[in-house]
Amino acid sequence: MLESELQPAAPAETVYLKDYQKPDFLIPTINLAFDLGESTSRVTTLMKVERNGGHERDLVLHGEKLTLVGLKVDGQILSPNDYSQTELDLTIFAVPNSFELEVVTELIPHLNTELSGLYQSSGNYCTQCEAEGFRRITYFLDRPDVLSVYTVTIKANKDSCPVLLSNGNFVESQTLEDNRHSARWHDPHPKPSYLFALVAGDLEHITDEFIKASGDRVELCIYAESHNIDKCSHAMESLKKAMRWDEDVYGREYDLEIYNVVAVDDFNMGAMENKGLNIFNSKFVLADQESATDMDFEGIESVIGHEYFHNWSGNRVTCRDWFQLSLKEGFTVFRDQEFSADMGSRAVKRIRDVQVLRNFQFKEDAGPMAHAVRPDSYQEIDNFYTVTIYEKGAEVIRMMHQIVGAQGFRRGSDLYFERFDGCAVTTEDFVACMEQANKVDLSLFRNWYTQAGTPEVTVKQHYDSAAKKLTLDITQSCPSTPNQATKQPFQIPLKLAFVNKNGEVSAEKSIELTDTKHSFEFALDYEPTVSMLRDFSAPIKLVFEQSDAELAHLAKHDNNGFVRFEAIQRMALNILLPACREQQTEPKQRDVLVNTLEYILANPPTDQAMMAELLTLPSQSYLVEQLGSNVDPEKICSVHQELSKHLADTLKPHFEALYLSLSSSSRFSIDSESMARRALRNKVLHWLAATGQADSLDHAYKQYTSANNMTERMAALVALVHNDDDRSDQALNSFYKQWQNDSLVMDKWFGIQAMQPSVATVKQVQALLSHPGFSIKNPNKVRSLLGAFAGNLNAFHADGGYELLADQIILLNGINPQVGSRLAGAYNNWRSFVPKVQKAMKNQLERISQTPGLSKNISEIVNKALA
Repeated sequence: MLESELQPAAPAETVYLKDYQKPDFLIPTINLAFDLGESTSRVTTLMKVERNGGHERDLVLHGEKLTLVGLKVDGQILSPNDYSQTELDLTIFAVPNSFELEVVTELIPHLNTELSGLYQSSGNYCTQCEAEGFRRITYFLDRPDVLSVYTVTIKANKDSCPVLLSNGNFVESQTLEDNRHSARWHDPHPKPSYLFALVAGDLEHITDEFIKASGDRVELCIYAESHNIDKCSHAMESLKKAMRWDEDVYGREYDLEIYNVVAVDDFNMGAMENKGLNIFNSKFVLADQESATDMDFEGIESVIGHEYFHNWSGNRVTCRDWFQLSLKEGFTVFRDQEFSADMGSRAVKRIRDVQVLRNFQFKEDAGPMAHAVRPDSYQEIDNFYTVTIYEKGAEVIRMMHQIVGAQGFRRGSDLYFERFDGCAVTTEDFVACMEQANKVDLSLFRNWYTQAGTPEVTVKQHYDSAAKKLTLDITQSCPSTPNQATKQPFQIPLKLAFVNKNGEVSAEKSIELTDTKHSFEFALDYEPTVSMLRDFSAPIKLVFEQSDAELAHLAKHDNNGFVRFEAIQRMALNILLPACREQQTEPKQRDVLVNTLEYILANPPTDQAMMAELLTLPSQSYLVEQLGSNVDPEKICSVHQELSKHLADTLKPHFEALYLSLSSSSRFSIDSESMARRALRNKVLHWLAATGQADSLDHAYKQYTSANNMTERMAALVALVHNDDDRSDQALNSFYKQWQNDSLVMDKWFGIQAMQPSVATVKQVQALLSHPGFSIKNPNKVRSLLGAFAGNLNAFHADGGYELLADQIILLNGINPQVGSRLAGAYNNWRSFVPKVQKAMKNQLERISQTPGLSKNISEIVNKALA
């Protein structure tokens, strides 16, 4: 270790977009040499550094938790007087305008429980560098607007690490002394440090190839531990589908000779798009009929597609700074959503995406962590990998797509990729390309990037029978959010149609709101039922008074899947919300809802997955968001359960007949039709089990014992456990006995128990924390048990629930604060609840905030919640 005094880092400060400055130095090339050892690993970094501009400032490099071993400028060893260190950076004084810098650091990967930088998972070495993990590998300008060409050499033991991977194309391998070997990789495309990746370990792989439209061949490899290698074929097929789709829809070809995917068990995120070497949480790679559900298969296809699409929307064109995170993530989520819609049911995909938005993003917009799609400030960037950046960011892209049309959007994206290939840019650059390619003005539309909050759009209709004219008076507003009291109008595209009394639907129309108030007139010779916000054309809250009869008419006859789904949701909300507020509801409202569901059961859509969505009630989480204030969690649970029981009991004969008609097929397939049949069968089983009647639960037990796939087995187990059937413990024990050695299936086992809607779940979760299959160091285990528990309204708000979660957040502060901060978000909306609940949740927030050595990740979440 070099002799120099390590100075303490300055306290965490807020970073502001307005303070952005171009980097003082650029690093056009970097050579990394890794010498991986059992206890410590050494990294030798040789980089070309060039001054960026005419300034004379010192070179300041980022670095965290590193042992500095060597430091040279143009081959000359630096003395301690030539540089200074803090816990967060290394400053080298009086450097020349252009020079070669050598930095040697030592790391201890097996002790890296934060899973950021270089760490070990199941004994294998891997990296995670987004957002700021590269600075835990070597001292560097770890910011996205410094792009370098990387050459990487990896040395390791041949027995423990037969596989040595990095970004780009393979160059050569060598056999070394002492049973060691090396591999060299070169990526010809300049990239920021967050896209660097390394994997070394004892892995197996499957191979395939993809022939590009140009005729060139790409070698495809997926790596996993040997006992999991037979579960990678679906991921491979998904990758080939994604590559073809991106060529067909966006004209984007892959640009390297090889594409590698690696599955690891310990990973903070879902996956990472590192150039040419995607590192995945094993949850989004491994699947087969016995161990994976249909949702797993669909999730793998989606995430594989997402990370591949990043090759252009994120890698070839990247972010200038982290405030622009949605530039790559929002755009790529939109791309993967459209890919999934093309691979399956477009209507169902849209409904599920909207459910995520409403259950999570709307809540974020209404809480202390509300931020714009392009935030103005942050303290810890890891906390801004949010549903606002990803899902709302995708909705913003979707609205642009709607405004300029599919062909116009392709023109704009082509211009964007061509103009900025190899550059680090901003959301403004993307919007400007859409404007220039389509000769449109999106000045007002930019408010979607700069303003937080969910706009509320109020619609009032009037039909003049004499003039045969329909008038829609529409207003928009947006509530105050932290640091944004006043909002400017948004440009809001709305799709609508009109349904006559015979159920005939007019041609779809598009209108746009560009001011706080608008009136739209339509010549119609009948008074219609208005089908508004078709396909959920904008991420808004729609306030539109329509009677239950009108909503029933839409649910029965509209030709838009989302509007049919939404009509049933609104009918249910018209019953649930007043009951939660202890207001009187009309019994006939239940009758109308029952009648509507009976009609749908008798006249089902051809898409059985769509049918399953139409039989879905609003979630308890959505009820919390809709109520907004003075929320009583216990009341929500009882009201939701009571309506569910009433519908289940009333419609039981229909559900029984439908369930029996959907008998399980002996042939398993993951084609759309088979998945849709299983989705509907499991939804109907859910309703039958909600009756609590013995014959209905017998269906669940029989399905559990006879299922030939995980989708139907899991649905049956959930039905037994969540309805407290006498055989639930027996089923849980048999499930555990069969799957105790499969980590991903055990995640499901933990999650089922954590989501049991009972106050007794608190004690069950507490006991499971000590289960030998649980590890607080594994993010998947934490999410499956504690994340599921935090989303369980019955259990989390029961006696001891807040304390249990707070205890684990405090524990994670010293292990993996990034995962801990995600759990801390469960307390964000504490002010929405009744006073007793507010006090109890606030007490735990204050307890967490007083933890000695509280990390930046958790501190930002907790202190903003308390502010």
